[in-house]
Amino acid sequence: MNLFRHRPLALPALALLIVVTGCSSADDSSAVTVPEPDAKATKLCRNLDKALPAKVDGLGRDDPEPRSALTAGWGSPAIILRCGVVRPPKMTDPKVALGSDPKAVGGEVNGVGWLMEKRDDGSSRFTTSSRLVYVEVTVPSGRDTSGVLVDLAAAIKKAVPVGIAD
Repeated sequence: MNLFRHRPLALPALALLIVVTGCSSADDSSAVTVPEPDAKATKLCRNLDKALPAKVDGLGRDDPEPRSALTAGWGSPAIILRCGVVRPPKMTDPKVALGSDPKAVGGEVNGVGWLMEKRDDGSSRFTTSSRLVYVEVTVPSGRDTSGVLVDLAAAIKKAVPVGIAD
């Protein structure tokens, strides 16, 4: 039986599917959820986007999809920054403040306070503290995190003033 005999559009559709599949990317490009902060936080995030370095921990900037001034990325697998995220629950967890949470700890790198959370997949998530907007940075498993935070500190200090985000 000839499948295309009664379906004149089937062959062009099949050809289009092959072309689209052949052209689609099979790399590690990251897709992220873009935060939806209020107008004041969005303005700070846009300022941060302009101040971010071209390289973080030696990796070139390669922003994730969908493109937004509220997100940025470097390398592959990507280090992902999201600006304007909601306060993480661990930020107010007494166990973290007491140092008794094995998966979360607070600290400071080059004048920027961070909440560090170890995730189940081995990656680390850092969220700024004591800034007018929360900035989240996710570092893939196996990558040293100290260089990432050092490289981002100057931009965060320049663009996101000290204060309480909510």
